[in-house]
Amino acid sequence: MQLTFLGTGTSQGIPVIGCRCEVCRSSDPRDRRMRSSVLVRCGEANLLIDAGPDLRQQLLREGVQDLAAVLLTHEHMDHIAGMDDLRAFSFAHEPPRPVEVYADARTLAAVQRVYAYAFAGSGYPGVPQFNLHAIADQPFSAGGVSILPVEVMHHHLPVRGFRIGNLAYITDAKTIAQGEKEKLRGLDVLVVNALRLAPHISHFNVEEALALIEELAPARAFLTHISHYMGRHASVGLPARVQLAYDGLQVDL
Repeated sequence: MQLTFLGTGTSQGIPVIGCRCEVCRSSDPRDRRMRSSVLVRCGEANLLIDAGPDLRQQLLREGVQDLAAVLLTHEHMDHIAGMDDLRAFSFAHEPPRPVEVYADARTLAAVQRVYAYAFAGSGYPGVPQFNLHAIADQPFSAGGVSILPVEVMHHHLPVRGFRIGNLAYITDAKTIAQGEKEKLRGLDVLVVNALRLAPHISHFNVEEALALIEELAPARAFLTHISHYMGRHASVGLPARVQLAYDGLQVDL
């Protein structure tokens, strides 16, 4: 299994439009962050987690040729605004093949609302083709890969994290119920959001993310969904088994 960080930024990305802070002006490529998304390669199956507004650039950068499935954590636009570009994977097949999308019912309803033209049945050529699959709390299979959903809370909004084998990906979390934490034991790699150093109403800060990592004790952990308030990548000190992720980072499991 291989994990590729397509993007590691928060909803504004880095650099932030109009900002002149040292992070947004940094020449270190690790400080240039697109919106958060990852690609998980399991054998021949490519699983995409989230499809934000930078998706086209991310997939071109990594040379992604096909997707077995798309998993959506929640409906905020920094996680679904790039879904129109998924149509390229449909048209790569003859006849065109719908993209398999997995998310909870609330998120799928948002996809149908935002991309209403894809579900209008007009027959217009070129619109995205999605095959929607509603998930809940039970394990499911996507692209022949077994996946365990993990519910976290983004302030008052439930968000889905995903465990794939001994890899877990958690984004936009502020709290996690104890029962859901039990799904995250025995991991080789945990990816978790850490917005900044200071507390935030709907995201873990670094201290909270590190406390979760200490509690769950994965072999390795990576912080993502990072804002420019975190400071420059090179200046952030972390424990030995924890790393600040950056765009393009690949991790083999």
